[in-house]
This record gives sequence, structure tokens and C-alpha cells, in this order.
Amino acid sequence: MRIRGVLAGLAALLAVTATPAAAAPANVEPAPPGVNDWSCQPSEQHPTPVVLVHGLGGSAPTNWAYLGPKLVDEGYCVFALTYGRPPLVPPLTGGFSPMEESAPELAAFVDEVLAATGAEKVDLVGHSEGTVMPQYYLKFLGGADEVQRYVAITPLYDGTTLQNTTELLDRIAEEIPVVGQIPDELCGACRQFFKGSDFMQKLNEGGAAVPGVEYTTIMTKYDQLVTPYTSGYLDAPNATNTVLQDVCPNDYSEHVAVAFNPHVADLVLNALDPANARPVRC
Repeated sequence: MRIRGVLAGLAALLAVTATPAAAAPANVEPAPPGVNDWSCQPSEQHPTPVVLVHGLGGSAPTNWAYLGPKLVDEGYCVFALTYGRPPLVPPLTGGFSPMEESAPELAAFVDEVLAATGAEKVDLVGHSEGTVMPQYYLKFLGGADEVQRYVAITPLYDGTTLQNTTELLDRIAEEIPVVGQIPDELCGACRQFFKGSDFMQKLNEGGAAVPGVEYTTIMTKYDQLVTPYTSGYLDAPNATNTVLQDVCPNDYSEHVAVAFNPHVADLVLNALDPANARPVRC
């Protein structure tokens, strides 16, 4: 289930058709249909709003074009931000700022969601960098008090063994062509992903998992950016680790494709509502 080539089309389509909700905060970019409805009030069935956190090179409308509307259709109040976009970086592309600079953007966004919905906590669903940067928010910016569940798609708690920033950007550019326009020096987050980086060491000191947050990790054996893919395994009592191919052996989705994958969507839904979990039909 590979989707090379479709993301650029999705970005163009959403840039034309998606518009922010009238009540949205000023810094919120376009989002997929139903996402960032600031009048949404959580239901009794789904009382916790969901905040979607995109990966490196992604954005609210592109990374979540599939999963965002699906969660809305399931009755969730769903919100998504685009973060970490320095000047000169193309629109609909984010995650390039150093992650300690992006984390306050997430913190402020979550506060806006809580204020708008009246909820006490949110659930986070992150993809790629959206599984790393929020860890800084949880550990150092008080986010653990505001987050109930954290569903991490293709996480990399132990970093990636890719050799350098250029290799990382080149591999992402294979999936998201616009990333090929980003010079190395504009990607402050890139070097932070590497195994053993100062950022990863700080993030994992005392253990990657934050007490009180319910973690679910979803990995794919065919991840070409998180190497090895087992870097996404979280060894903690409050974590459930899932490898996509252990559920659906014939699913060959790689790093980007998982964000548009119905099997992964089912796993996310089950993680958000474990009391009503449904079988994943492969």
C-alpha cells in the first residue's frame, strides 16, 4: 500500500479547498474537512478531543488528509496544527525548527483546544516527528497534566541510525518532493533525530515514557526513515507496542504510507477507545 506521488496532489488540493473554521485561532493553517471545528463539543461517547501532530515535512492538511476526517466521522472533536515552519520554508510544510522551539507551539495549541472544548485533557496522535517533539512538551512543559493518551505512529524513541541530515532530507524528499527544496541549514530538527544526539539523550533521560500518559506505539517493519524500526518500541508499563505486520502480515506500508492506511486507522481508533475496540480487518 505505497502512496508515492499522491502527497503532492493532496497538498495542492487541500491548499485550494480547505479553509480554517471561523473561530480558529489566528495561527492555525488550513485543515482537512471537519478538523479544527472550534465549535465542536466532545460527546459523552468521546469526551476527549484529539490533537494531531504531523511529521517532518508534513502539515495539518497534508499529513492528516485521511485520518483526520476518519476520526471526525467516528464522532471525535479533532484538531491539528502546523508547527516548526521557519521563514523561507514553503507553505504546507513544517517540523523544521528545533524541536524545543516547536514544543511551545504544541503547548499553546493544546491550551486553545482545552479552552474551546471545555475538556480537561486531550489525546495526542502523532506521526514521525509528531511522536518525538511532543515528548519534550510532555516532559518539560507540563504536557503530562494535559494529555490522557498518546498514540505514536512510526515513533523513534531511540532515534534513527541514518548517517546525516542530508541523507534524512533526501529520504523524506523521495516521499514528499517539496522537502527537496529545504536546505540542510534550515532543518534544525533533523540532526536531533539521530541516535545518540544531545536532544535524544535529554529526552530519554530517566526513561522515554512519562508517567500518567497511556502510550500506544504503531511501528512498521518497512520503515525506511526510522532505522531500525524497533527504535519505536517503548519499554514502559504504560505502553502498548504494536508492529503493523504482526496484525496484517501482508501490509507493506512504509513510513509515510501508514498515515493513510486503514489498518493503522483501526489501530488508532482502538487505542483511543480501548473499551470499544474492534477487530482490525486486513
